[in-house]
Amino acid sequence: MQIGEFSRICCVSVKTLHHYDKIGLLTPAEVDRVTGYRYYSMEQIDTLNYIRRLKYYGFSLEEVQYLLTLSDHKELVDALRRQKEKLKREQQETAIILNELQTHISVFERTGDIMTYQKGYTIEIKHSPVLNVLAKRAVMGVDEFGKYYGMLFERVPKEHVTHTGLNGARYFDEEFNHESTDVEVFIEIKEPDKADAVLESLECAMTVHHGGYSTLSEAYGAVVTWIIENGYEIAGAPFELYIKTQFDSYSPEDWETEVYFPIRKKR
Repeated sequence: MQIGEFSRICCVSVKTLHHYDKIGLLTPAEVDRVTGYRYYSMEQIDTLNYIRRLKYYGFSLEEVQYLLTLSDHKELVDALRRQKEKLKREQQETAIILNELQTHISVFERTGDIMTYQKGYTIEIKHSPVLNVLAKRAVMGVDEFGKYYGMLFERVPKEHVTHTGLNGARYFDEEFNHESTDVEVFIEIKEPDKADAVLESLECAMTVHHGGYSTLSEAYGAVVTWIIENGYEIAGAPFELYIKTQFDSYSPEDWETEVYFPIRKKR
């Protein structure tokens, strides 16, 4: 089939087929050396439909190209399962966003203030708890938190320690980068002699954030504004303690995160 006919049969533009050829994703079965016409075989209809199916599942073209090279059944199934879990997480995040959007609309309709949703934080000066922790510090993206927490939880049975159920994260970079930032994730354990570190009690400006993690920046903004307005300055790396999470079977709107900023009086 010439490229035009192949395009009509598969409902894919000629421009797209040219691009797939250019990147080596789907090359024509034959190219006329004189005219340069591209010809595709009947078997390539299945291949192109498979490519479109993988794109439909949310894989990038680069990922699709890799999947097409896989001959190992288990490796391919694992890749599909990982994508399924990714889509489920995105679905959960979308549900959280929709719920928070509806709440925002309701609050705005009631108050007439579009910023009200960000003004519901109560800030207090509080000494943070002393925590005996297993910790892992690395430059990581937010999406990698689970991987590093996994490393810590694997150590719990191996090192015969008792997890209290409290987890947290501390941020060391002055600038936040979703893809790459200096973070220490930690889990609290009961045995101080087996801890990697002891997080000492610090005087902090603290607030509680309710809901998903995507809007935690509003809590951070509220705390920093309070610090500036009340004559304090930041005296250390801010950190979060995850009090109620999905792992405790709470729905996203009931998640509870304590946000701490170490502070001192401004001179």
